Amino acid sequence: MSARRKRGGGGDHHGADERWLLTYSDMITLLMCLFMVLWSISSVNISKLQELQRSLQEAFIGRVLDSGPTVLSGDPTAVQGVQENSPDQNSVTQPQQIVPSEVSHPISQATQAAANRAAQKEQETLMRVQQQVLAYARRHGFAHDISTTIDQRGLVIRVLTDKVLFDSGEATIKPGGYPLIDSFAGLILQSKLTNPIRIEGNTDNVPISGTFKSNWELSAARAAAVLERFLAKGIPAHRLSMAGYADQNPVAPNTTAAGRALNRRVDVVILRHNPPPQGATS
Repeated sequence: MSARRKRGGGGDHHGADERWLLTYSDMITLLMCLFMVLWSISSVNISKLQELQRSLQEAFIGRVLDSGPTVLSGDPTAVQGVQENSPDQNSVTQPQQIVPSEVSHPISQATQAAANRAAQKEQETLMRVQQQVLAYARRHGFAHDISTTIDQRGLVIRVLTDKVLFDSGEATIKPGGYPLIDSFAGLILQSKLTNPIRIEGNTDNVPISGTFKSNWELSAARAAAVLERFLAKGIPAHRLSMAGYADQNPVAPNTTAAGRALNRRVDVVILRHNPPPQGATS
């Protein structure tokens, strides 16, 4: 009895040791199935592949996007072992290569040329108004009280305030100053200029007392008086502006009486629309 049990126990142990063969055979079977699937899907019909390529090219290149060659263009890649059905190689539509036109440079040159012409025309108009102002000053005895210059800002008509426009410490235009301001307004209107105009008041550095608390108020009030006269003579309000600089923009040292007299002035500035041509300021 004990011997039979012993043999039976030995037989069970021998059968358990051979169970790995089942797992091994299952793995081999699965690998074979996998290789068969891979082989079956690797057989591609070239003609159908090229038909798909042509359809995608027409949809995404010829009809939708206007661009150059893409990854869909060119000859199909030959794969070893792939079934070939002798397709018509000319049936594949090659996308048209589009070369960008270089138009930015000519447009830039044309724009620059137009800007130069506009700047030159504006410069000539400013110079003509400058000559007219100087001619008026000579005819009416203001040659020593009026000066002009053309700078980066535009045409600057500089009028000394002493004995011409205002009494000392005052911002009311004297009766003798009206013809001068009116002539400036008339010349500006006759020139057909549409440029903005800024009136700038300036003083010397000597403190004042009386109607105005400081040179800031005096310079601004004098600029406002000239601006109001321009309005009365028909210059549109949207073209006019004013500024008071007190003694902050001197044209001569304030250490002498002559220098202080030059700094007490009103500047009528016809501002540019366009940058000045090279070497055009004077």
